[in-house]
Amino acid sequence: MSKLTRDPMLEMFIFETAQLLEQLEQIIINSEKSKSYSTQNINEIFRIMHTIKGSSAMMLYDDISILAHSMEDLFYFVREKKPLAMDFSELTDLILDGADFIKTELSKIEGDGKADGKSNELIENIKKFLSTLKEKNSLEDEVCITKEKLLPIKEQKYYIGSGALSGTPTKKILKATIYFEEGCQMENVRAFSIIHNFKGIADDISYYPSDIIENDETEEVIRKDGFCIYLKTEYSADTIREILMQTVFLRHLELEEVDEVDEAIQRQKSKEIVLEGPLPSTVEEKMAEKVQTIEAQTHSLNQNIISVNVSRLDKLMDLVGEMVIAEAMVVQNPDLKELELDNFDKAARQLNKITGEIQDIVMAIRMVPLSGTFHKMNRIVRDMSKKLNKEVELTIIGEKIEVDKNIIEHISDPLMHLMRNTLDHGIETTEKRLAKGKTSIGTIILEAKNVGSDVMIIIKDDGKGLDKEKILKKAKENGLLYKAEGDMTDKEIYNLIFLPGFSTKDSVTEYSGRGVGMDVVTRNIETIGGTVSVDSFLDKGTIVTLKIPLTLAIIDGMNIKVGKSCYTIPTVSIKESFRPLERDIIVEPNGNEMIMVRGQCYPILRLHELYGVNTEITGFMDGIFVMVEQDEKSLCIFADELLGQQQVVVKLLPNYITNFKKINGLAGCTLLGDGSISLILDIAGLVNI
Repeated sequence: MSKLTRDPMLEMFIFETAQLLEQLEQIIINSEKSKSYSTQNINEIFRIMHTIKGSSAMMLYDDISILAHSMEDLFYFVREKKPLAMDFSELTDLILDGADFIKTELSKIEGDGKADGKSNELIENIKKFLSTLKEKNSLEDEVCITKEKLLPIKEQKYYIGSGALSGTPTKKILKATIYFEEGCQMENVRAFSIIHNFKGIADDISYYPSDIIENDETEEVIRKDGFCIYLKTEYSADTIREILMQTVFLRHLELEEVDEVDEAIQRQKSKEIVLEGPLPSTVEEKMAEKVQTIEAQTHSLNQNIISVNVSRLDKLMDLVGEMVIAEAMVVQNPDLKELELDNFDKAARQLNKITGEIQDIVMAIRMVPLSGTFHKMNRIVRDMSKKLNKEVELTIIGEKIEVDKNIIEHISDPLMHLMRNTLDHGIETTEKRLAKGKTSIGTIILEAKNVGSDVMIIIKDDGKGLDKEKILKKAKENGLLYKAEGDMTDKEIYNLIFLPGFSTKDSVTEYSGRGVGMDVVTRNIETIGGTVSVDSFLDKGTIVTLKIPLTLAIIDGMNIKVGKSCYTIPTVSIKESFRPLERDIIVEPNGNEMIMVRGQCYPILRLHELYGVNTEITGFMDGIFVMVEQDEKSLCIFADELLGQQQVVVKLLPNYITNFKKINGLAGCTLLGDGSISLILDIAGLVNI
């Protein structure tokens, strides 16, 4: 089942649970650092676990629900009793292990698999910790709300019915009216979840509207008049209020004790629904008719954000790209050459303006802050420093900078590898740091900043740095040196660590030593047109810099002609273009061609020779040079002529070029206004040929 055809109810469950787990992880890690849990954080954790418990039970994911309830019980005790003697590290381990289990199950569900993981061991560990916590704080006789009372979910079914509200005379009837936040959407599904959460707490339940699943129009009724529930229960009004206050997107709650159920509601008996196993087809069909874009508010209930499937944004971006190409085909149509068309030119300028604005808006929609990716590194630092017995502090700067969604997906793995490498190789143990006169706590700085049309991501540590001599020795042993040792700069030597199979680790550990990982960094970053560089100072630290583009979809390019072929150079890489003087051309004894520009010597690259293109222009005086720069390396590209600058849509190269022919120096291709194809040059690849 694809994401586009997946049941909206399931899609909402996956999305909201994933968002809640991210929030949970950050709250837990930050609380562990401060060695305390604020009242606000405890309430937030309790709310998160209560929400996951209810939604997973409604979707019949019992192991997730039972685990979430155990974690909820733990924080119920912490919230109510405020224990003083508590092992924060062990508590964090337990909750993070639970979050990892739920993440794994979500991945299975998202991949259309079965959530078949067993949480028994995790639940038992949480129970043991809670029992120990009670003993340490001399509160063995205190009883918190137990799983059996709140949610008896071992039977895999729902029971929703009005009943006659007859039973034990000591039980009271409570009337609750719930109003949801504006714009939360799918109010009937959320009401359905509330009703299910009261199973086992209330003997008889009546509610209005009664046909919340069968009738889509009940959404509007609930928005206007609220969702009214009558409960017959032995629990106090305060207990019921506490449970209802955990409802996601709750705006207002009215709760009162009444003598009897409203006659109008009694006349509309809630239809009994018994759910065995998966959702019945009638419910599934009703939910499938709903719009699959659910408005979600992840950090603030006052935000109004539409959650849209990424594949739809990709399709929209493709259509905008086609529109840019179509506009170029119209404006640059060969039939219009040498014609004076003032009105057409005016209309073309207006079209160009509107196209540009649409493109900017679509690009802005796809932009995602780096904060989500950056904050995931907190978990890696926390887990690794604990296992490696190192004290490390991570500082994050510039996490609000935004990049394209596709870029985010490509940099997540490289950042993880770099962070693991820094912790394992770079940061020393406490004893070694103190022996060197350093502070006992190592520091890693993860920083992002805008540089023109690119984003720089910098990973800086104050560890032992890279040993240049050791790197050279390893490189020679493995035959990885690509030039004479004496001709290599310090930066080139340090960059050897990114070669496949290279490792300075003497022994293989859980985290490194196999010579894989760092080459994944360069491969992933180069895939999106970025670069990686490293600088280091012995016993002072290492700085790794990733330079990545803001977006991959549409770029500004300069088109050049070589023979009958056309190539596009990204304008951000161009320093200048010029016609050479004969006296500036230098030919080395081994045949390498160079050109002198303002006292500096630059290598020359003949594109027609590199790609085997037939052209009549082979003399430097007859063509033109385009000087490009990447990573402080410059190169003069020789071409026949400049065709002009324009925005181009980046298309992927065919598989036979990327996988079989292995042609270097090409980043993609694009369609020009006349319908011809232009190959986009990869400047990073060309300067390193």
